[in-house]
Amino acid sequence: MRSTKSTLLLNSARKAGLFAFCSSLALGTAGAMAQEDGDFASEATSDVIVVSARRRDESLLDVPIAVTAVSGEQLALQGAQDITYLSQSVPNLTLEVSRGTNTTLTAFIRGVGQQDPVAGFEAGVGIYVDDVYLNRPQSAVLDIYDVERIEVLRGPQGTLYGRNSVGGAIKYVTKRLGDEPSFKLRASGGTFGQFDVVGTAEMPLTDEFAVGGSVAYLTRNGYGENLTTGEENYDKNILAFRGSAEYDNDVLFVRLAGDYLKDKSNAKGGHRLIPGLFSGTPVLDDVYDSLGGITGENEAEAYGAALHVELKLNDNWKIKNIAAWRQDDSLQQIDFDALPAADVDVPVIYENEQFTEELQLLYESDAVAGVLGFYYIDANAFNTFDVILDLSGSFAMLPGLNANTTGDVDTKSWSIFGDLTFDLEEIIGLPGVELAVGGRYTSDKRSSQVLRQTFIGGNTPALGGTTAVLLATTSDFEGEETFTDFSPRVSLSWSPNGDHNFYASYSQGFKGGSFDPRGQSSTVTVDFDGDGDVDADDVFEFFLFEPEEVDSYEIGWKSRLAGGRVTSNLALFYADYTNVQIPGSQGGIDPITMLPTFIGVTTNAGGAEFYGVEWEGTALLAEDMFGAGDSFSIGWGGGWIDADYTQFLVGTVDVSDQRVVQNTPEFSGALTTNYTHPADFFGRGGDVSFITQTSYKSRTNQFEVPNAYLDQGGYGLLDASLVWTSEDGKLQIGIHGKNLLDREYRVAGYNFIAQNNDGSFVTPLTPTLGLEGVLTAFYGPPRTVTGTVQVQF
Repeated sequence: MRSTKSTLLLNSARKAGLFAFCSSLALGTAGAMAQEDGDFASEATSDVIVVSARRRDESLLDVPIAVTAVSGEQLALQGAQDITYLSQSVPNLTLEVSRGTNTTLTAFIRGVGQQDPVAGFEAGVGIYVDDVYLNRPQSAVLDIYDVERIEVLRGPQGTLYGRNSVGGAIKYVTKRLGDEPSFKLRASGGTFGQFDVVGTAEMPLTDEFAVGGSVAYLTRNGYGENLTTGEENYDKNILAFRGSAEYDNDVLFVRLAGDYLKDKSNAKGGHRLIPGLFSGTPVLDDVYDSLGGITGENEAEAYGAALHVELKLNDNWKIKNIAAWRQDDSLQQIDFDALPAADVDVPVIYENEQFTEELQLLYESDAVAGVLGFYYIDANAFNTFDVILDLSGSFAMLPGLNANTTGDVDTKSWSIFGDLTFDLEEIIGLPGVELAVGGRYTSDKRSSQVLRQTFIGGNTPALGGTTAVLLATTSDFEGEETFTDFSPRVSLSWSPNGDHNFYASYSQGFKGGSFDPRGQSSTVTVDFDGDGDVDADDVFEFFLFEPEEVDSYEIGWKSRLAGGRVTSNLALFYADYTNVQIPGSQGGIDPITMLPTFIGVTTNAGGAEFYGVEWEGTALLAEDMFGAGDSFSIGWGGGWIDADYTQFLVGTVDVSDQRVVQNTPEFSGALTTNYTHPADFFGRGGDVSFITQTSYKSRTNQFEVPNAYLDQGGYGLLDASLVWTSEDGKLQIGIHGKNLLDREYRVAGYNFIAQNNDGSFVTPLTPTLGLEGVLTAFYGPPRTVTGTVQVQF
């Protein structure tokens, strides 16, 4: 028979009256997953929370990994729009929309990540949709609809999730279809002209086969305006859908799923932080306004299909296979200096395609549980971008100088992996003790082409130009390298009873190596191989950067206290981060044309150490306070991390004492409260919930070099929601306020102003690229208020 999890979810979460958005114990989802019948309210203090962090369903309390699991219903109650909202409440997590984009994701966990989306740079945090890995960050700002839960796994997950999960992994799990026909419509409207509509339908055609899907239309006017082009700035215009067909006869489960996204939001203009160094253009008052003059089409499109097959061989063995194909294409217009003139204007095309195949053999008995698997990915990442430079003055005879870069990167990677958990009580009589061991061998082949050319006359034809004339080819690089890695994992846990689990673990992860996608071979002057001359071998070494690796040690205590009214997850960790990849680019003079250009500089310059603590929990503080059936609960999540470079080479000089770890605030945390009270509306019984979330992040550095303009000081955000849900769960009405104190906070930016080694700026301010200089910031959303109505039939 078909699963009824999705139909139970809404009623379960409402009846429990326990909201813990920032906790790793997502009670709404977990209760629905673990309990198919019975009164949830009466048993809410003893439910088992189920996650799939170790590629099999098991109690979160039993998993020796720092995991935060948040149900789709909790996110809906909070009015969360997309996955970046998790960054406010999950400890040591940074999720941001990448600078100058609308749907490209920047992700960091425990100090490890990547914010540069150019083909050739690999992610540091693995993003998975229904266990399908997203190889590129474009179109990875996942909107929240039709979601069962989201799991955030902190620390390297190299054994079970492979390459590029060196910081951790984020699992976006969509809902499986139920066994009864249903239709749900959710409409939202709010400030800045927000209007969202999400429709979800599912229809069983037989007892074993069903079809269903969701359509989402998500729109919003801009938070500001581009005062040069007149366009809305920070607007939203997205059409998306997911659909699936599922067969389930309790022995065989087959799911064919597809998804599509079209983003036609305007180009996002940044806020210039300094006056124009040539024109004197003043800084604008509104941080959401921009003066960028770049024009042209701006859109993104992503789509894919996946086939999941699970075959239950017997009570102990199961085979699972996941085959998937994905593609995304985007055209973006980025005005780096945020001024009207065509200077440091960067139109860019991204085209990504991937095929993945994963075969798993799962085993479970009283004594042993685990998974053996094989994984393969064949992916291509292509981009081409112009950098238009204004040469007013002595170079005025060369209008429309354009430093174009085209990169084409192929990835073919395969791995075999295994992870086994041994119940030592069953095997040798050690009560409550489990030993888990695992390992993954990966062969990761990267083939890269980097073509850099200098034009005059504006944009290249691929990016809309018609008059560009080639001056010189400054790089024409082709390289290929295969990297291999073995990532082990081991953990030992002890559960003295069903309410406590103490564990210690070691895990390792790696981020793939590659070739600098912005490298310029004409600038190579170092004899890397020591053979007495600078030749093709030295160019190869200049472009190449090796994989980076993290070794992580963690101890933790997961518990249920006071009869389940209090839950707590405490983790302490240490991580040794080696061969750190430091991508970057800088302005300079091209030695061939003797004209201004930018030069990619990517090296394995760094080593770092991280120490940290994370504590998450929930508490049901009171029931029947002001009337029968009411409750008051809190959830909390807090993290502290001491992240420092132990080595950071600039040439041969170690400047680690002058460098910082980017996108990693020392302190992060949130407190969530939920008061729920029975309330009848529209002749229906139901509950009304008042939910607040207060979050805080300490100072966040945008790059490794401190930047007094771009770095964001500590800030707090206050959100609140008032939601009424009918007793039968078929009607829900809510109002959601975000950033109610209207804080302005920077999340990303660009800098091409000269700095000293200690991060201070050269005086007077001196541009390293562009006539006016580049110091441009992008901001998180201002105060918004949204009303929602959800009806289910």
